Amino acid sequence: MSCDWLFVDGSSLIFRAFYGVKGDIRSPDGRRVNAVRGFLDNLARLITDRRPSRLAVASDEDWRPAWRVELIPTYKSHRTAEPVPRELEPQMPVIHDFLDAIGIDFVGYPDHEAEDVIASWTAQVTEGTVEIVSGDRDLFALVEGTRIKVLYPEKGGLAVVDEAEVARRYGIPGGAYADFAVLRGDPSDGLPGLKGVGPGSAAQIVNKHGGVEGMLRDGRVSDADRDYLERALRVVRPVEDIPVPLPEGRRDRYPMEPERLVELAEKHGLQSSCNRLLNALALLGEVSKPSG
Repeated sequence: MSCDWLFVDGSSLIFRAFYGVKGDIRSPDGRRVNAVRGFLDNLARLITDRRPSRLAVASDEDWRPAWRVELIPTYKSHRTAEPVPRELEPQMPVIHDFLDAIGIDFVGYPDHEAEDVIASWTAQVTEGTVEIVSGDRDLFALVEGTRIKVLYPEKGGLAVVDEAEVARRYGIPGGAYADFAVLRGDPSDGLPGLKGVGPGSAAQIVNKHGGVEGMLRDGRVSDADRDYLERALRVVRPVEDIPVPLPEGRRDRYPMEPERLVELAEKHGLQSSCNRLLNALALLGEVSKPSG
């Protein structure tokens, strides 16, 4: 199994690592590093399993962008209580430091989420295969045949969601997931949906009208529902045209900063995880393991 591009939702992978790595794992100086270790190990496993030619990680520069909240005030309102768990927050810049020292592209954009960065990258890949690793179902809207897939975390591992799988799960065309979510509602995004519309009727509407815009064009909605649908569609669809260039995605040699990486690995007691990731990156470019 291989792909031309592997785009990773960094925040999604960080949270999975934080909650998935059990035990009180700490650095030599006593700081908790379970999320850091889990992130490095999971990324190494992804690279080994998927064997991409190029790799990039997207960042949430804004967990709950104001422009989305302005459109739908309930958008991801659960994040206002505790956007980042207290024990995870100090680990996030450490993960950034490791990626920077190793040389893995880690990119965000102001006032936007990782899904927008990934969507804008994907729009620039006009040829070749793309695999997107994320727990955000909004990215299902990007699937295209078997060329663009989402690797979605489930209890049994990563489910490969291509266009046929979206159709199997929801009874809709692959690119219509945003319309489906807007109609049905999505508690994880704080979307109320249309009153009385469940998954089955949402799929029927999508298939009959081609999506929300077709439904609005037919004029068979109240003014209040029309207002909600127009706003919600702008919120749910990942933004595909933010000005983020497609990153290089690989290096001729890893790590980029060997001495800095040695210091980081020793400081946080993560030499083994670091070496596992470097071994995986040997699939992308020449690797020189730092000593120490």
